[in-house]
Amino acid sequence: MTLYVTNTLTGEKEPFEPQDPENVSLYYCGLTVSDPPHLGHARSWVHVDVMHRWLEHLGYEVRHVENFTDVNEKIVARVGEDDLGESEEEVARTYVAEAITAMRSLNLLRAEVYPRVTEHIPQIVELIETLIEREYAYESNGSVYFDVTAFEEYGKLSNQQVDEIEAQGDERERSEKRHPADFALWKGGGVDPDAVCEHRHEGVEGEPTEGLTWDSPWGEGRPGWHIECSAMSMAHLGETLDIHVGGRDLVFPHHENEIAQSEAATGQEFATYWLHCELFRMGDEKMSSSLGNFVTVGEGIEKWGTNALRTFLTAGSYNSQQLYSDETISEALERWERLERAYERATGALDSPEASSVTEDEALRSSVDAVREAFTAAMNDDFNTREAQSALLELAGAINRHVDEPPHDYRGLKRAVETLEELGGVLGLSFTGETTGEVDLAADVVELVLDVREQERAAGDYERADELRAELEALGVEVQDTDDGPTYRLDS
Repeated sequence: MTLYVTNTLTGEKEPFEPQDPENVSLYYCGLTVSDPPHLGHARSWVHVDVMHRWLEHLGYEVRHVENFTDVNEKIVARVGEDDLGESEEEVARTYVAEAITAMRSLNLLRAEVYPRVTEHIPQIVELIETLIEREYAYESNGSVYFDVTAFEEYGKLSNQQVDEIEAQGDERERSEKRHPADFALWKGGGVDPDAVCEHRHEGVEGEPTEGLTWDSPWGEGRPGWHIECSAMSMAHLGETLDIHVGGRDLVFPHHENEIAQSEAATGQEFATYWLHCELFRMGDEKMSSSLGNFVTVGEGIEKWGTNALRTFLTAGSYNSQQLYSDETISEALERWERLERAYERATGALDSPEASSVTEDEALRSSVDAVREAFTAAMNDDFNTREAQSALLELAGAINRHVDEPPHDYRGLKRAVETLEELGGVLGLSFTGETTGEVDLAADVVELVLDVREQERAAGDYERADELRAELEALGVEVQDTDDGPTYRLDS
């Protein structure tokens, strides 16, 4: 059975055909780390995770890359707030660590790599130089802008006409651009204080701090937002991606601009399939950090647990809008309890003295076959988690009916349990206990600190690198530097 996906680029549901019949490249446009991750972020995370799991279930080797944007005016605006840090780097580091904690608590499969903007400045500069050389970009007063009129297919993702697009960027950018729709690839002079003030939270005093800047052929400055994802994705997955996933609100201008700058630089298609997650609503508004109407991932996990939360987040398909309310949460809790109870009853029957029965229940065995077929059809229909979840509930019902009327079909019930574990695992559900990710989290945090330590060493700040090593060793983490990079061992 063929997997079909809804491609934003064409507006059609299409059969999925990766470039390599055995491998899939999957890029997810990740977080700007300026706030705690909330359930809106979790919804996209979980659906990308389900895509990853189903592709592996189909037999593909999945190369999954997800970035962290750690250079942004929103991050600078948080400097000095609530002990988040006294620099853009420190604030970003704090929220990257919080995001990783949230990822592990949600039982997400790990991406192959989580690239950060600060690690890819050379690739960004090189990409911009290519665009200037190919006459798709121009320098203006120390900044560099992409010329949308030079790229004939600009607007093909969002279906907009260049002459109808409103001006992008702040007042300074607008004065430097040739066309109102042109967008910044490199921002000369660093952070715009007005942009920082616009994003500052109440209670933060003093003048806005200066953000990170780098030297470039056009002078000191910072990369534009859109160029980052092109540089990072192509650095790790090549010039053409199989699947590019992101939020529906990023179709324009972010993803439209990614296509333009990437294809202008390489002459190749940037991504074959564009999949967009719909927004998460609270009442009449989307759940958003900027609106302040959100529930953090940590709060959700603490209140409902990983399995119930994932049941809630997969109750609707990735490209359908979902409402957060007490009622929708209660419905998800009830569904998870039905699945969990059926699993517990089945395993209890299998572990009972009567488990050696050779009775055959054709109704149960037929139900298992029907559920597998329905689940597969749902997932191959554009990752339809809503219908896939319904299939699992049908299996729970069949298990309960069988357990209610002994003697039990041991082989049939065992297969039903294995099916519930296998297909539930595609949705990231764990029937053998809540997944807290505590052991995995410890390793992730250590690796994050070592990553930061390597950045400090590369920047010549050996004193800070030594401090980080000492802090790890004080926590029982033995660090060894080798020719291939640092290794570590957790003291028992």
